[in-house]
Amino acid sequence: MPDRATQPVDRQLPTEEARDLISLVRDIAQQEIVPKAAEEEDAGRFPRELFTLLSRSGLLGLPYDSEYGGGDQPYEVYLQVLEELAAARLTVGLGVSVHSLASYALAAYGTKEQQVEHLPAMLGGGMLGAYCLSEPHSGSDAAALRTKAVRDGDAWVITGTKAWITHGGIADFYTVMARTGEEGPRGITAFLVPGDAPGLSAAPPEKKMGMKGSPTAQVHFDGVRVLDDRRIGEEGQGLTIALTALESGRLGIAACAIGLAQAALDEALSYATERRQFGKPIADFQGLRFMLADMATQIEAGRALYLAAARLRDAGRPFARQAAMAKLHCTDTAMRVTTDAVQILGGYGYTADFPAERYMREAKVLQIVEGTNQIQRMVIARHLVGPEER
Repeated sequence: MPDRATQPVDRQLPTEEARDLISLVRDIAQQEIVPKAAEEEDAGRFPRELFTLLSRSGLLGLPYDSEYGGGDQPYEVYLQVLEELAAARLTVGLGVSVHSLASYALAAYGTKEQQVEHLPAMLGGGMLGAYCLSEPHSGSDAAALRTKAVRDGDAWVITGTKAWITHGGIADFYTVMARTGEEGPRGITAFLVPGDAPGLSAAPPEKKMGMKGSPTAQVHFDGVRVLDDRRIGEEGQGLTIALTALESGRLGIAACAIGLAQAALDEALSYATERRQFGKPIADFQGLRFMLADMATQIEAGRALYLAAARLRDAGRPFARQAAMAKLHCTDTAMRVTTDAVQILGGYGYTADFPAERYMREAKVLQIVEGTNQIQRMVIARHLVGPEER
């Protein structure tokens, strides 16, 4: 059975331009994404041509400055675009979020010259980005990374391996955190590395339980040489840049999670109103009605939470605590809602003939990427009661 189109969400948008943008995204989703989603995910195919279309449509640089090819959209709007894309296919929504994350370092910390040279192609020139922080031995403990960058005249030579890299092996540019100094958080620097740099290679993509169409791979740097003009920010500023980017990136994951949950709810609603047992639609049974009510409530709460955090960000106010809360709540919601959707469909929910089982498999990774939900609880607790005693 083909994926079913989600019901339009009644959105509160700040401008007419934003409403037109959402309409454009919905048209692209229904015409270009939804019809191929199940088949391409099953085949493990990444829709690169679709990302070219999204770039030409101005959807890969929405939260960035129009001077460099961005869309000048507030995060409040950008995140709702992500939600719409993720509801159509998580591989697409998450891919746009990761591309935005990879572009953040240069957009926020790059020099004017760097931004003029690189951002137009990154934001609207068809390029696709990847963000390289995690390593085989340093995931949650990002400050323990081992990839090194050694200065050699007017260049740096990067050696090491990054792990769990979305778009690994297919990206046109990689935002890479590498150690240039002492051990710990102060010895890390950020670099913008071309995807075709000599010495850069990727391992075969990981075999995952979900999101099979989105390549996740180790990326190897074997003496990759980059000029110093591709260093982003100051030496030793890399971890600060990385973690600041992740604050915004967590909101992207939250929005994608709510999009996925909304798709699962829509699928469950469609099935429950059409499937008949004991002479009436199963949606008439109180047990299922209560499940659907809980699913809808959790989704609305998650949407309100990520939008509240986005509005803080747009106002230039601190939002790290709220971003962690949004990532935690929205991804846990996606897991609960997709699991309940499978239950509502019963045996059919366990088959690949309906998309509910794929939604459930995809939801799990959202509780892990860009800081596990255990890490989010640590972040929230630190904001509430201060750092842990050593």
